[in-house]
Amino acid sequence: MAVSVSRKILLDTNVFIDYLRLGSHADSVSGRAHQAIRFLSSVVLMELRLGADTVPRRRAVDRIKGAFPAQRLIAPAPDLFDRAGVVFRALHGDGRGLRDRLGVVNDLLIALTAWRIGATVVTANVDEFTRIRRHLPGLSVAPPSP
Repeated sequence: MAVSVSRKILLDTNVFIDYLRLGSHADSVSGRAHQAIRFLSSVVLMELRLGADTVPRRRAVDRIKGAFPAQRLIAPAPDLFDRAGVVFRALHGDGRGLRDRLGVVNDLLIALTAWRIGATVVTANVDEFTRIRRHLPGLSVAPPSP
């Protein structure tokens, strides 16, 4: 008998990195832990590609991308970029005190994309996404499986 799966999850970059480096979060990466339909953010894919500095790492990213049907690879819609700017300002003002603005913007785009499709962001960075959630009512955030 098939398990009914209606929950959507979007995995953050750190979940894949921990999986590739340490073998952690295998059940989250496979979808078993959350009994969910998994989505891959184009922002997460970009971050993984940026870190794929060797042939084995590039192949690992290829395998991750290949594990998702094309309709589950999702990108932020144009209006979400505007919303990301608004939320960034609400959280960080002009961002002068930040060491890594790009990481914050990427997290915002990941969160907004998940929020738009009604997916839970599965991340090891729960604190940051919880701060973002204050500005995105209905955003769901959860830690990955061990």
